[in-house]
Amino acid sequence: MTGEDGRRGQAEVREEAILGATLGLLAEVGYDRMSMDAIALRARASKATIYRRWSGKAELVVTAVERHTGQRMTERPDPGTLRADLLGTLQAMRDGLTEQDAGLLLGLLTAMHHDEELARTVRARMADDKRQAFDPAIDRAIARGELPAAINRALLAELSSAMLFSHAFVTGEPLDDTFLTGLVDDVLLPLLRHPGR
Repeated sequence: MTGEDGRRGQAEVREEAILGATLGLLAEVGYDRMSMDAIALRARASKATIYRRWSGKAELVVTAVERHTGQRMTERPDPGTLRADLLGTLQAMRDGLTEQDAGLLLGLLTAMHHDEELARTVRARMADDKRQAFDPAIDRAIARGELPAAINRALLAELSSAMLFSHAFVTGEPLDDTFLTGLVDDVLLPLLRHPGR
């Protein structure tokens, strides 16, 4: 291993320790009571090291949660139809959602209500990811002529995310393929194909 590779490896180990300490403290004491000093102490890192990588607690927490939940979705190949594309996108979102720690996520959402910096960071990073998750499916459908160019992408993402979140964390109903198929056939496709109704 070269010196550069070794430094990169050490940096990755240090980053994982910082993110792990952040998640641990977030679960134990919550966002409000968690301090950068406590994170540094638990991760055995200096605050200077943390601030070189993250601008503050909000950005650090969002990065830790993203890494823990696998928030960013990878693009999938074109299945050939809008219906199949929407189902694939929802299945990927469902799989990511069911792997999340409910207490961690709900605690983060609660903290957003009274911490404007955290709310801005979450909206800028995680909410945008949700909206962008549907972009490949919509772009391909427009190119195939299945949809008009003027589509309310934000509404599609918000509606889908809200229904998945409700089933996962509120109602406790199964997030199975039957539910996802119904969501696509009964809600999303009519919404996209007849937006004026």
